[in-house]
Amino acid sequence: MTTETDQLSETDARAAVTGADATRYFKEKEKSGAAVSQERVSAVAGAALAALHDVIREHDVTYAEYDALKAWLIQVGEDGEWPLFLDVFVEHVVEETVNKERGGTKGSIEGPFYVPNSPNLGADGTLPQRDDEPGTPLDFGGVVQSEDGTPLPGATVELWHADDLGFYSQFAPGLPEWNLRGSFTTGEDGHFMAHTVQPAPYQIPHDGATGAIIAAAGWHAWRPAHLHLKVAAPGHQTITTQLYFEGGEYLDSDIASATKPELILAPTPKADDSGVEVTYDFTLAKA
Repeated sequence: MTTETDQLSETDARAAVTGADATRYFKEKEKSGAAVSQERVSAVAGAALAALHDVIREHDVTYAEYDALKAWLIQVGEDGEWPLFLDVFVEHVVEETVNKERGGTKGSIEGPFYVPNSPNLGADGTLPQRDDEPGTPLDFGGVVQSEDGTPLPGATVELWHADDLGFYSQFAPGLPEWNLRGSFTTGEDGHFMAHTVQPAPYQIPHDGATGAIIAAAGWHAWRPAHLHLKVAAPGHQTITTQLYFEGGEYLDSDIASATKPELILAPTPKADDSGVEVTYDFTLAKA
């Protein structure tokens, strides 16, 4: 039976649907179960409220503005956009704080579009994609190693990214379930190779509450083109990161403030002109 949703294309993606999917995946996400002490809650929540109080005083916030804020906060929840809003505007500071003492490869934000349990493609494979997948073919490979340079066989490299139009599978209609999502297991030499297409810059979903605050502030909603990765190996700390492309748009004005100079790739044309290729090695700190 064909439904109206089945007939939609990826360009019909809407913030409310994307937000609902992000919220659903977040709720399904495994939690650490770590207890948070009353003292810790009091310290962090108290400091956050004090900072907000200072902003209200500094900018002489009016009741009309206060009511607009309440209405907007309600709309963020109704649109299911809290994961989107927090991951765009807050997560980069959490990541920076959590990883400030970590050695090895630099981390970056996970973002709201991660989905676990993507297909495993071995040490050398092609991400699931449509027969006519648009975009420049990209061969992306490297070695996963420990901080002393020892290759790590059996490491897991999860890779996911937007397509050439800037949309993610499972968050936009019309895309196959695992489109441009996959996991790799490094070989005995710690090496992996992923065959995919180069993603495009994209605007975060902006026809909902998150987009409303962006428009009201006169900001743009663009993220530079990037690859998402989670790299893990036994006895080592898992790293979540993103890799960007040299010369790409919005590297210096990423709405999510997640770019870092150490995470920029410089692909080169393949010898047979069939696309581009690039190598990036991942160094994991001991657990």
